[in-house]
Amino acid sequence: MYKLQFKPFDKTPKYKQIVQSVITDIERGILKKGDQLPSISELSSEYYLARDTVEKAYRELRERGFSTSVQGKGYYVQADDAVKIKVLLIFNKLSSYKKIIYYAFIKALGDRATVDLQIHHYSARLFQEIMEKNLGKYNYYVVMPHFTQDLDKVDFRKVLNMIPADELVLLDKDIPEVKNDHLTVYQDFDKDIFGALEGLQDLLAKYHRLVLVLPSDGNYPVEIAWGFRTFCINYKKEFTVKENAMNEVLQAGTAYVVVEISDLAELIKKVRQTSYLLGREIGVISFNETTLKEVMGITVITTDFEAMGRTAAEKLLAKEHCKVKNPFYTIRRGSL
Repeated sequence: MYKLQFKPFDKTPKYKQIVQSVITDIERGILKKGDQLPSISELSSEYYLARDTVEKAYRELRERGFSTSVQGKGYYVQADDAVKIKVLLIFNKLSSYKKIIYYAFIKALGDRATVDLQIHHYSARLFQEIMEKNLGKYNYYVVMPHFTQDLDKVDFRKVLNMIPADELVLLDKDIPEVKNDHLTVYQDFDKDIFGALEGLQDLLAKYHRLVLVLPSDGNYPVEIAWGFRTFCINYKKEFTVKENAMNEVLQAGTAYVVVEISDLAELIKKVRQTSYLLGREIGVISFNETTLKEVMGITVITTDFEAMGRTAAEKLLAKEHCKVKNPFYTIRRGSL
C-alpha cells in the first residue's frame, strides 16, 4: 500500500498532510497517472485517522485536479507531468517596481505554474482574510510581508506561521520570527543604504549635511532611516530626516536622499530656482531606477527588482528552502 509522508505529532492538520504527501510524490514521480490510491478505510486504519479526515483530503485532491474517483473502484491519480504548480502571489501594493518583480517571476516559472495575484494593501487583517480563504488551495504562497495597518487586530506573524514552511516564500523582506525552513528573497534595507552611501563617500565628501526625505505614512521600511542615521553618525555628517521636501530651504553643502518621486521633483524645482548647481552645492540621490531619472541624470540606489522575481521563481522550482539577499547597487550620475 502507498506510504504517506505522515507525521502524527506535526501541527499541520492531518488532512493537509495527506494532500501534501500525495502531491509531493506525484511531483517526484513516485505516484503516476492511473495509480490507485489507498481506500478511505485503508488509510483510516493504517494511520489511525477519522474517516472524515481522509475524505476531506481526497476531496481536496480531486478539486485541485490531482486525483479522480471511480464509483465502486476507488481513487486514482489523475495528475501527470502536465499538472502545473499553483502559486498565490500576495503583494503589499501595485507599482511599477512590483510589476517588474511580477513579470520576472512569471517569466522564470514559464509554463510550469499558474499564478494568481492578490493585494493586502499593508493590512494584516486583509492578509489574514486572504489566507483563510486560500490556505490549502495552492502549492505555494509568495508573500511580501510589509504590514503597517491593523497590527493591533492581527498578528501577521501567526498568519504566516499558519502556512506550511515548504509552501511559504517571503519576498522583499525577511521576518526572523517565521519558521526557518522556508524560502526568502529579501532586501536588507538598513545595510543596503549604509553600504550604498559608504560606496559614494568620494562624491559625498563635498557635502557636510545629509537629509533623508522619507514619508512618515508608515509604508516604507523604518530600516531605511536606521541605515541612513548609522552612516551619518559613523562618518560624522550632520543629518536630519524629513517627511517631505515641500518646505525645505536649500543650503549649500547639502545632499538629499529621496524615496518619493514627488519629493525628487520638488527638490529639482527648488534647485532650479536658485543659483546652486546640482551635483556641486546640492546633491541628490534617489531610490529606485526609472527611465526618467536616467534622462535627468539622477544618481540612484536601487535593488535589482528583476533579480528578485527571477530568483524567487528559480528557487521555488528547485524546492530550495534558503535565505537569499537580493542584489543592491548604485548608479552614479551628475546629481551627486
